[in-house]
Amino acid sequence: MWQSSPPGSIYDYIRVASFSIGPDGLIEQWSSRAAGLFGMTSTEAVGRDPVEAFMPAELRCDGRRRVGEILDGKEWTGLVPFRIPGEGGAHGVAEVYVMPSLTGRGERAALCIVVDVRALRRIETDLAASQAIFGQSPFGFVLFGTDFAVVRANQRFATVFGGAAEDHRGRTVDDYLPRAEADRLSATLKRVLETGESVTDLQLVGTAPGDAGRRHWSMNLYRVHSGAGRPVGVAGLATDVTRRHIAAREAASARRNLALLNEASARIGNSLDLETTARELLDVAVPGFCDLAAVDLYQGLLTGEEAAPGSWAPAHRESTGGSAELRRVAHASAVADALPTAVAGSGPPGPDDLPPALGSVHRFAFGSPCAMALRSGRVEDVPGDEMGFVQSTLAVPMVAHDTVVGLVQFSRTKGSEPFGERDRALATELAARAAVCIDNARLYRREHERALILQRSLLPPGDPEAAGLDIACRYLPGNTATEVGGDWFDVIELPGHRTALVVGDVMGRGLRAAVAMGELRTAVRTLALLDLEPAEVLSALDEVARGLGSPGAGERSEGLGGSGGAQWPSRAAQKSRETDLSEVYLATCVYAVYDPVTRRCTFANAGHLPPAVVEPGRPARLIDVPPGMPLGVGGEPFEEVEVELAENALLTLYTDGLVESRDQPLDEGLDALRAVLTGPQMELEDACDHVLSTLDTRHGEDDIALLMARIQGLPVEAVGDWTLPREPRSVGRARELARDQLLSWSLDDLVDTTELLVSELVTNALRYGEGEIRLRLLRDRTLVCEVWDAGLVQPRRRRARDTDEGGRGLQLVGLLSAAWGSRRTPRGKTVWFELALPDGAPAAELSVEQLLSMY
Repeated sequence: MWQSSPPGSIYDYIRVASFSIGPDGLIEQWSSRAAGLFGMTSTEAVGRDPVEAFMPAELRCDGRRRVGEILDGKEWTGLVPFRIPGEGGAHGVAEVYVMPSLTGRGERAALCIVVDVRALRRIETDLAASQAIFGQSPFGFVLFGTDFAVVRANQRFATVFGGAAEDHRGRTVDDYLPRAEADRLSATLKRVLETGESVTDLQLVGTAPGDAGRRHWSMNLYRVHSGAGRPVGVAGLATDVTRRHIAAREAASARRNLALLNEASARIGNSLDLETTARELLDVAVPGFCDLAAVDLYQGLLTGEEAAPGSWAPAHRESTGGSAELRRVAHASAVADALPTAVAGSGPPGPDDLPPALGSVHRFAFGSPCAMALRSGRVEDVPGDEMGFVQSTLAVPMVAHDTVVGLVQFSRTKGSEPFGERDRALATELAARAAVCIDNARLYRREHERALILQRSLLPPGDPEAAGLDIACRYLPGNTATEVGGDWFDVIELPGHRTALVVGDVMGRGLRAAVAMGELRTAVRTLALLDLEPAEVLSALDEVARGLGSPGAGERSEGLGGSGGAQWPSRAAQKSRETDLSEVYLATCVYAVYDPVTRRCTFANAGHLPPAVVEPGRPARLIDVPPGMPLGVGGEPFEEVEVELAENALLTLYTDGLVESRDQPLDEGLDALRAVLTGPQMELEDACDHVLSTLDTRHGEDDIALLMARIQGLPVEAVGDWTLPREPRSVGRARELARDQLLSWSLDDLVDTTELLVSELVTNALRYGEGEIRLRLLRDRTLVCEVWDAGLVQPRRRRARDTDEGGRGLQLVGLLSAAWGSRRTPRGKTVWFELALPDGAPAAELSVEQLLSMY
């Protein structure tokens, strides 16, 4: 029976043995457990004196006395030391219970039951430790049996779920957790019991009795065995980690918010386009922050009104029944097939209260949360859609520099975590960052539009016309993501049917470059009217460019004052010079003057790209014009190159935006330009479009100015050219030549006026000039008469006194001609006048005041 005790018997935990002593005081019977406890077989033990066999020598005397008393019929219980087998002669202590007995023959004997005291002490210690863990631990302990019912729970566990510890005996996990969590814990208990593998940090969510809030527990599970190693249940250690979970959630939320703000800094504001900036905001917010979102901007802001977007008067809002007009510029949804009803702006939508469509203009109802947010500049909560899927919405005004520019609405659907205070703060920050970018884009767009207006106003209007030239031109500004540049071109009519062609490029971008371009273009026109040589024009223009960025030029002389000679410049003057150097305007420019009579063109270059020309039957080539220094550098003279151009040749002037970009070196761009110009012959306007469409001009890195001119030249029959000797009769001869030429051109209506004015100019040349006199008549869109002589003194118009007999000739020329003037030539001067060709209407007669003004 000792070896067949049932599972779970006490004998699995304590060491118990038995043997019997016969009437002779010797061991009569020896059990198997005694053999295991004392390390002696029955053969070795039976027939031996137990005192001699087990007790030390010093105790044997007392032991024999005890045995005698037992055989006399007395019971005895006591502790007896013994040698432990297999432990190197170590001694143990056994508790022996001796009961007197009788043999079959009536003789006195004894039955001895021996218990190992060490096992008892170990069990006592284990029970004390178990009780300490279950009873004194601050954690909840629970022991599940093999049927997964609670066998034992400590008081801490009972404190959380109510009642006393004994009240939980027999309960199951369904009594503590929701169905889904209970099923998950039951499956885990079964796996631990079957496999013996422990489970740590099993996260469970539920509610405690009397507490509506969700609680989070972390549970460690391990299998419990009997002394014989048989599984008897599963022990669980439960820890309430609700606070830790809340802290972790808040930390994760803070990390998410920081990540969103970091992403917003990187992604919002990369474009200077208002709608693009709004879409960038929603790309960051959905789905990282919310499920639905929409952005509305004030319509006045989008249309470029000067008034501040958020400054509409309250009377205006009341009269219209709501907010000022807004436009829905962006919306986004992370929910498939979902209509963003919560972003309508006035609470739960009805049949006629659907959210505005993208691009539509709308108003928020005056009492709606969205209108209140726009008026107050504070975040407002929009009620969720009770019949739909939206849980909550935040209406966040977009405020930049104390000005409301629009509204962004963030919505979360049912099932998502509702918005908290941290979310409100994050929504405000996201909206503010986008608002600043939108306001910057608005300001940039306004300045950009102003610069474009200024720049376009300074370009030649329409298609320029010139004698002996067919002209086509194009100007392409950089795209809206780049600033306005300083490229320009111009076509200037000069006396004698000559034409000045100009292409230039101010270095830099923005409004300052556009203003500098306008100043240089005005200066070029002014200098061209003086009829200076191209190199002289660029030299004077260089002086103008150097003065554009020098507002402190007058102060630079202050540092050299005093009568003691040169001194070191003052600190203020030095700072002024440093400022001036930082504001120096540099520009490149090609200035060309074309004479249609000779088909010769004179070029001067200030650091610009060389002109290109294509003559019939020949490949395109670049005209070798020495590239001087850019305008504004100063110190270097400019050179001129005169080129005779063939009839029907194509002359092309351009800026570097046409042939140079980050992806294309300048040499490759020039080669590509020559290849395009050598292409098929086509109309001039088509040729311009062909050049722009063929070359890589869509990079948007720089403005492009293109000026193309087809060389026609004046026909020989449209020119009259004569040389007259320096004698009085040349005046009459000049009148005759002019009359005959005009009659041959069928310009009879101009004969009298031309004769009179030619007589005046030739007379002046005889009286004040030198050398031979040259008379030339040119007929194109107007009639031009030129009188050349070798004198250097320029004619000057003056008012004659009443007593003067002369001095009224130039006044007469000014009154009768459309324009007149004089210019220097390499060998003297030229005086000219211009008459409009008759259009069939009678010529206007001079008024009395005009006639009297000559006297």
